[in-house]
Amino acid sequence: MKNRSELIAQLEATPDWDVVIIGGGASGLGIAVDAAAKGFKTVLFEQYDFAKGTSSKSTKLVHGGVRYLAQGNIRLVMEALRERGLLEENAKHLFKKQEFIIPNYTWWSGPYYAIGLKLYDLLSKKFSLGTSKWIGKKKVQKLLPTIKNDHLESGVSYFDGQFDDARLALNLAQTSLELGGLPLNYMKVTAFEKSATEQITAVEITDTETNKQYKVKGKVFINATGIFTDSILKMYLPNHKKTVVPSQGIHLMLDPSFLQSDKAIMIPKTSDGRVLFIIPWHNKVIAGTTDTLIKKPKIEPTPLAEEIDFILDTINTYLTKKAERKDVLSVFSGLRPLAKPGKEETNTKEVSRSHKIISDKNLISIIGGKWTTYRKMAEDVMEVVTNDFLQTDDTTSTKHIAIHGNISEPLLCEDRLSFYGSDFQKVLDLESSNPEYATKIHSEYPYTIGQVVWAVRNEMALSIEDFLSRRIRLLLLDAKAAKEAAPLVAEVMAKELDKDAAWITNQIYEFNALTEKYILH
Repeated sequence: MKNRSELIAQLEATPDWDVVIIGGGASGLGIAVDAAAKGFKTVLFEQYDFAKGTSSKSTKLVHGGVRYLAQGNIRLVMEALRERGLLEENAKHLFKKQEFIIPNYTWWSGPYYAIGLKLYDLLSKKFSLGTSKWIGKKKVQKLLPTIKNDHLESGVSYFDGQFDDARLALNLAQTSLELGGLPLNYMKVTAFEKSATEQITAVEITDTETNKQYKVKGKVFINATGIFTDSILKMYLPNHKKTVVPSQGIHLMLDPSFLQSDKAIMIPKTSDGRVLFIIPWHNKVIAGTTDTLIKKPKIEPTPLAEEIDFILDTINTYLTKKAERKDVLSVFSGLRPLAKPGKEETNTKEVSRSHKIISDKNLISIIGGKWTTYRKMAEDVMEVVTNDFLQTDDTTSTKHIAIHGNISEPLLCEDRLSFYGSDFQKVLDLESSNPEYATKIHSEYPYTIGQVVWAVRNEMALSIEDFLSRRIRLLLLDAKAAKEAAPLVAEVMAKELDKDAAWITNQIYEFNALTEKYILH
């Protein structure tokens, strides 16, 4: 893996690019892989770290969307189920088959959901993860020891996919690099240069690590900035009208004792008509999500008290062990970049999760969508690029391109190492190369100093937040533990990155301030 100075040198040595991508979340990174696979000179600029925003704050599901099936959106479900199957094939190290159980508290809901999920099975075709089935009350109680038994009638079991979103984002960045692309984090696009015909000729970039500025020329420019889509469009066209509706979704992280099962719970209809999941993930339990209209996009949105109460109230309706605010190990919030419909929409549950592509001269913007369909979104964008801007005979499809880390069989190893996939042995070798590297960064968690070193040398981590939030997921799993681990992580990173004591102090201060958004007081 090249270090950052080598990547910057590559940028400086390349005056012209074919495809310039702004945004390093699910959409942008997917496009970076597709464009590089087709042989285009591709560069990607991310203002923060890869997947810093919405793309690391998902429900961690790769799914067709049972809810969209209920809404009758068969096309979206079929597309997502197909993409779910392709991700299982291309990123086995990150994909997990997860069994879900819908507990039924009325006699009729068992047959109703059983029939609906048979259609879900049917739509999966060859990509099926397993057959859904109706299960009796006693079996539900056995599989879900903490489910409330009062009025429980039956259950319906079905299968869907689970993954690690920030790790997939990183692996996509690594894949695009291996295919000849150049993904760069901490590079902020500050302005466009345009010709007399309003075509964009170049972007101006600031490296936020060094404050050095660059001018980068390109043929086609792609705006894949999610909730910040409108900011980029306004930079291009000052009188641009809003195209994105940000919708906030929060998740609560709880101890595994609340579920005591490797099965997940899907609550199909909450008090306000939403779907809610209670899911095992990295030896913890995720409960979420919400769907709250937000006026202004923020890179680190704040969970609302009513959202936290809604999730706690809902799970306490179903679980015997009562969850309170003090039990929440971490709360994380993301903003979905929903495509704005024709008229102002206040109920974001009804705003389409389908993606939209907008073209204006040689600026293409991708809006909406979801992690499950990231590859198809990228394919659709590149179809516009090759039809309208860059002709090519290369018909390479990303359908069967292995993502960095992919393995043929799931690894039999501890959870902290499973997401490295094919890099797993290299991480172990690094840890054994220095006795200090085997030291844990927190007494209650298995993550090591060696993993910090690996993240700096091989995974483009430049801050303690990059490591604790996205290279390992400790900030999301246990925010207080992440805060406690921060000083040691800062010291190790400073040594690797050749930073001074002032950098360490500043990093710890900034990370402590960030953790306040993740810790419930």
